[in-house]
Amino acid sequence: MAVVVTAICAVTVLTTSSASSPPTVPTSCPRQWGGHHAGGWVPAAGQIDEAGDYLVPGRPVTAMICAYPGDNTRMGGERLAGTRTLTGDAEAMARDLGYLPVSTEERDVICTLMGGPMTNYLIRFAYPGGGGLWVGSAEEANGCVRTTNGTVQSRSYVGRSLTAAYRTGTWRLVHPDDPCQMPGERRGQDERMVPDEPISVLVCRRATGAGERAPRREHGSRTAGSLAETLNALDAGGKEILNEISCNPADWFDLLFGYAEGPPVRVSIVLGCDHGIDNGFLNAALDDALRDQIIRLAPPG
Repeated sequence: MAVVVTAICAVTVLTTSSASSPPTVPTSCPRQWGGHHAGGWVPAAGQIDEAGDYLVPGRPVTAMICAYPGDNTRMGGERLAGTRTLTGDAEAMARDLGYLPVSTEERDVICTLMGGPMTNYLIRFAYPGGGGLWVGSAEEANGCVRTTNGTVQSRSYVGRSLTAAYRTGTWRLVHPDDPCQMPGERRGQDERMVPDEPISVLVCRRATGAGERAPRREHGSRTAGSLAETLNALDAGGKEILNEISCNPADWFDLLFGYAEGPPVRVSIVLGCDHGIDNGFLNAALDDALRDQIIRLAPPG
């Protein structure tokens, strides 16, 4: 039986870049994984415009995936097991990864520490004219992974999608069957509770039993826009982790804001808890007016 332990961990992004001279970006897969964690390593940071703003900028023409299988109880030094090159889907892959929120700073995240298989991935995006950009990530039992291009990093988890692309040679984001379980991470969430212009909002009441499907209710663009405006007007600040132990799951709601393009944004609202509004990057206090609005929009409990 696997034992799951919860801990706070920080993963260091490792690169071989140098301030004195631009690194040489290799064109073939390294024979061995050079990092010591799940994801978070590239052989060199690429000199591609806007690589400091987007995980994968621009319009690459191919994406070569290098796989390094291993075990998360003995991380580091995994050997190359194979490669797969995507051609027609490289631009779509870059677009989807480019929507992920990124930062140049380290973030502490809550991770379960369950032992199991892990596969590190390096993806080399090739651009017209010969430029290249490496992205390092992983599929890992706990989903506790850093994805980096050597300049910026994201904590958004795309491990299952990378494994599917490596196995099939085609790219598509792997989504959960239950829309209420969508990760909901999008660029701009570190600046606004609900960035951009949502066109819908799915209000999910957190399921209280194992295996239960969350009750949900969907609303259109008018409600989504009004609710986003209300949330963005709150005094949102530094990240405080919601204490699930002290909060009643029956009073937990997840708002999934949908967009015409790109991933949704998840905002969790827990009634009766300090810092009860949380989008994974920002949090805010819940007032009575917003509490009543959420209850009206929520599915019956």
